[in-house]
Amino acid sequence: MTREEEREKGEGFPSPASGRGVGGEGSLFPFPIHPSQPSIRSLGLVEYQPTWEAMKKFTAERTPETRDEIWLVQYPPTYTQGQAGKPEHLLHPTDIPVVKIDRGGQITYHGPGQIIAYLLLDLRRWKINVRELVRLMEQAVIDLLGEFGVAAQGREDAPGVYVGDAKIASLGLKIKHGCCYHGLALNVDMDLTPFANINPCGHAGLRVTQACELGITAGIEELQAQLAQNLIHGLQRHLTSVGAGPARDSHAGRAPTSEFP
Repeated sequence: MTREEEREKGEGFPSPASGRGVGGEGSLFPFPIHPSQPSIRSLGLVEYQPTWEAMKKFTAERTPETRDEIWLVQYPPTYTQGQAGKPEHLLHPTDIPVVKIDRGGQITYHGPGQIIAYLLLDLRRWKINVRELVRLMEQAVIDLLGEFGVAAQGREDAPGVYVGDAKIASLGLKIKHGCCYHGLALNVDMDLTPFANINPCGHAGLRVTQACELGITAGIEELQAQLAQNLIHGLQRHLTSVGAGPARDSHAGRAPTSEFP
């Protein structure tokens, strides 16, 4: 069976049952003072449904010893619709599949040339709440774009990263039992036409942009590797800043989820 066939059946994805530990078996402290940095897994171009199912399975089966992971993927053309998504935000019927998933927010588009970074984290281990993690993800993208001379910013009223009034990165998280999955999507070099068939994030007329339109010529592999490192460094800096102490409530200061799963 090829790697692609395994992915279509949902068999090629990591499992917490593989024994990857943070504190080690029998550890007295399930959340070490200095947790291992998340494993980075580049999964390439994969189908949406089995990837989503694999994230849910990983999160449901993880234990306090399961090592955190960051998955880097791309998808074939796919619209995703949040749990409370309004069908009227799909403006024109198309041949692109619409997948209804377990996140908040409205409809968005994924396609080749867009970096998807999924964060499968135990938030208690990093002593971080949802709002803080949202800001950390935004900053990881802002810093990445800044390295190429592109000024970007987040918005308090709408999670994501913007260059001027155009959105370049979307994000959102699903929290279960103190652990998260889903993550962020960064437009790099893709066909943006399908965004015209929707109200992105439920906002009519919201402009979208991408790295290649802003003069960034680096390849997607280089950008996704640097983005993953920015996310890990952000987690490590956050943990250092809060210092030793009890785990924090992962739901404290919860920010509203955005359109991306």
